[in-house]
Amino acid sequence: QVQLVESGGGLVQAGGSLRLSCAASGRTFSSYAMGWFRQAPGKEREFVAAISWSGTSTRYADSVKGRFTISRDSAKKTVYLQMNSLKPEDTATYYCARDRTPGVHISTARIQYDSWGQGTQVTVSS
Repeated sequence: QVQLVESGGGLVQAGGSLRLSCAASGRTFSSYAMGWFRQAPGKEREFVAAISWSGTSTRYADSVKGRFTISRDSAKKTVYLQMNSLKPEDTATYYCARDRTPGVHISTARIQYDSWGQGTQVTVSS
């Protein structure tokens, strides 16, 4: 099993930047794709970005493409989400998650991920 702990959230003005981190414990990290999701009050949890186990492939939601960058450092067992040009609509609790199966695929489907962190709050003021 793996435990995930997010950090780096906070309050930022529109146009600003934040970098989220997700630290994993346990041995099962390097073989799995990792993803970031977010959930705003009253809304469903939605896909934001995902990265393959090797770090060579990524996918993004259309709403964040060109503004957010996902990366991973396997030596540190950490996944990052660099968020630039933040907008008020990016306000949400951000969660990192691990894919339920090892392999080369990248999924945008929430059901594909079975290990979740506790979330970190991002608030963007206008």
